[in-house]
Amino acid sequence: MTNQSEVEFKKPITVALTGASGAQYGLRLIDVLVAAGHEVWVMISKAAHMVIATETDSELPAQPKRLVQALSKRSGAQPGQIRCFGREDWMAPVASGSGAPSAMVVCPCSTGTLSAVATGASNNLIERAADVAIKERRTLVLVPRESPFSPIHLEHMLTLSRLGVVILPAAPGFYHRPQHIDDLIDFIVARILNQLGIEHSLMPRWGEVDSTDSSSSAKDD
Repeated sequence: MTNQSEVEFKKPITVALTGASGAQYGLRLIDVLVAAGHEVWVMISKAAHMVIATETDSELPAQPKRLVQALSKRSGAQPGQIRCFGREDWMAPVASGSGAPSAMVVCPCSTGTLSAVATGASNNLIERAADVAIKERRTLVLVPRESPFSPIHLEHMLTLSRLGVVILPAAPGFYHRPQHIDDLIDFIVARILNQLGIEHSLMPRWGEVDSTDSSSSAKDD
């Protein structure tokens, strides 16, 4: 029998939550990555903790060890599957290009974080980790949730897009006919997983037949 401490997880994925609305997207992403067997490295900004407390029924602790426990309980993670890093934990592997390679998702991504990443500010670990992802040519997905976007926001998005960063706004579609809020959340999480190259069954891809929807076949009869 394999001991839990000996479980080998799939490649680590870094998930950062910052102070934009849409905490549910980031929390759901963590849950899905855990279920898919990935190691998940998590960073949550101070503002994001406030948003989480406002938008959800959860109040996650800020202290990394306690945060690991809370997220592991929430997602059913195995021991060691989730690692959490503090705002200025400069010894974290995500702080250096020589650390273990990891794709990174900032979800949700505040426009302040967007600006910092676009200008290479690196004032905290989230910004530094994103800077490392860019310079090491690793996958970086930013999920902004703002409306409307100002010219400043759009200029920063264009700058980052030209650097190879994926800009994936939290703007769910409706062609899958969502019945619940969870369906809208999963729409965005599915798009993120597509960018990471991770297989999932959150929703059918465009052109795939959804067994729960017989409307198209009915019209053809």
